[in-house]
Parts: sequence; structure tokens; C-alpha cells
Amino acid sequence: MTIDLFTLAFYLFALITLASAAVVVFSKNIIYSSFALLFTFFGVAGLYVLLMADFIAITQIMIYVGGILVLLLFGVMLTTKVISVDMRTGTIQTLPAVLVVSAMAGVLIGIFWTTDWKVSPTAVGFEKTAPRIGEMLLSTYLLPFEIASVVLLVALVGAAMIARREKKPL
Repeated sequence: MTIDLFTLAFYLFALITLASAAVVVFSKNIIYSSFALLFTFFGVAGLYVLLMADFIAITQIMIYVGGILVLLLFGVMLTTKVISVDMRTGTIQTLPAVLVVSAMAGVLIGIFWTTDWKVSPTAVGFEKTAPRIGEMLLSTYLLPFEIASVVLLVALVGAAMIARREKKPL
């Protein structure tokens, strides 16, 4: 049995994703969990690339790694000095979590072994998704795209107004 490069890359990204996700869940230090979350996001982006979803992979890296994770790290690093509290987490409810994860893993493994997987990466032609999505956002779905941008702008302005509101004495 030979393993091709595609299968090897899949197993590598799956291992990176699962191992770093385990560190996120079981680490007691929130900084270690945040950095492990970085590798989890990169592993998921790698799996998206293997699924030939280039737009979602780049979006995963830009939004989650570039935005949310950096925001989380700066928030944790800046607030630990302000409130002078050691930010540590503990695992609670371990036994129910292990039971649920084991049941879900059993179902997924059962589905995996009973399904006949005949699609190979060479059988499906690689088509870049980003140009097609961009074309659809600027033609077919222009109105919903603009409505979503206005709603996000209103939410951002509202959040800024709430954050800057002066506290009235009681």
C-alpha cells in the first residue's frame, strides 16, 4: 500500500489540527492555549486548501489568525497587568466531555469505514474559487453584500458609541 503526497499532507494537517486543539483544551495557561489555537487555525486552513477551497483557506488565515487571535492575545496580555490576576483555566466536567467526544468519534469512524470514498484529487479539476466568488459578490449578490456591509458598519458605530458613553451617577 502506497501513500500518495495528498494523503500524507492530509494526515499531517489533521495531526497538527488535532494535537494543537488538544493543547487548547487541556492547557491551564491561557497564553499557551492562544498560541496552540494559532496552529489549530493554520491546520484547518491547510485542510481547506486540500479541499480545494482556496477562498475559505485565505479567509481562515486572514480573519481568524490575523484578526481574532491577535485580538485575543493582546486582550489577554493587556488585561492581565490591569487587574493583576493570574489568568489560568481549569478543566471541569472531564468525564462527560470524554463520553460525548468518544461517542461522536465512534459515529464518525463508523461513517468513515462504511462509506465508499472514490473521489480522488486528480479526478476533480482544480478551479480557483476566489475569482468566481468575487464575480458573484459584485454581480448577482451585490445588494445583499452591500446590506451586510451597512449592517456591520452600524454595529461598529453602535459599539463605539456604547463604549464611549459616559456613566451617569445613580
